[in-house]
Amino acid sequence: MTHMKELFDADTVAKAQELMARYPQSRSALLPMLHLVQSVQGFVSQEGVTFCAEQLGLSEAEVSAVVTFYTMYKRKPCGEHLVSVCTNTLCAALGGDAIYRTLQEHLGEDGQPLAHEETAGTPGEPGSVTLEHAECLAACDLGPVLQVNYEYYDNQTTDSAVALVDALRRGEKPQPSRGAPLGDFKSAELQLAGFFPEDEDLYRSQVDGPSQAPETLMGARIAEERGWTAPVMEDVPLPEVEKK
Repeated sequence: MTHMKELFDADTVAKAQELMARYPQSRSALLPMLHLVQSVQGFVSQEGVTFCAEQLGLSEAEVSAVVTFYTMYKRKPCGEHLVSVCTNTLCAALGGDAIYRTLQEHLGEDGQPLAHEETAGTPGEPGSVTLEHAECLAACDLGPVLQVNYEYYDNQTTDSAVALVDALRRGEKPQPSRGAPLGDFKSAELQLAGFFPEDEDLYRSQVDGPSQAPETLMGARIAEERGWTAPVMEDVPLPEVEKK
């Protein structure tokens, strides 16, 4: 119990209680609470599973089933930065597979490529980078794409991806193509748990950023130029269900 209190202090417990209060049923807070745990440890340890189970009145098996289902919950300590390379169909065809292989070799040591969810450097230490291949990152019009701590870097090449991870390892934080300024993995996890600075200026500095790209809006622009409109939706009554 003492070790648990050292890992998850009174502030973390208070945040966990706040999460539970947001839902009619406390168990619904499990997903954000797991992100809260990751914001503290950089992954979900067995102690993190126990903490969530005790807070929510769940069994450790119930919590573990969720942790092992969702890929955003990591079972090994992550680096300061999590680099996710999209290797789904379109990005892969456009160069995503080549980017991932290049980063594996570039970040590996002693001739051994870095494996999926492995870390270059000491996890949690400044400049450490965890590499993973990811399923669709929902930016097919900007592929190949990768994310750092879930912020987008669009239209990547092998050279630009190598330059990006090298900058991260030097302690730099290159501006994402879209979205908020880049932070570290633990800070991103705290935001995913639903906690942001109360100071308005600090809040805006952490979350504001351009969210659109010309490629994404191209269809809407062409439709406007050509006067295209979508058909008007009509209220059509649902067919009656045959009574049994």
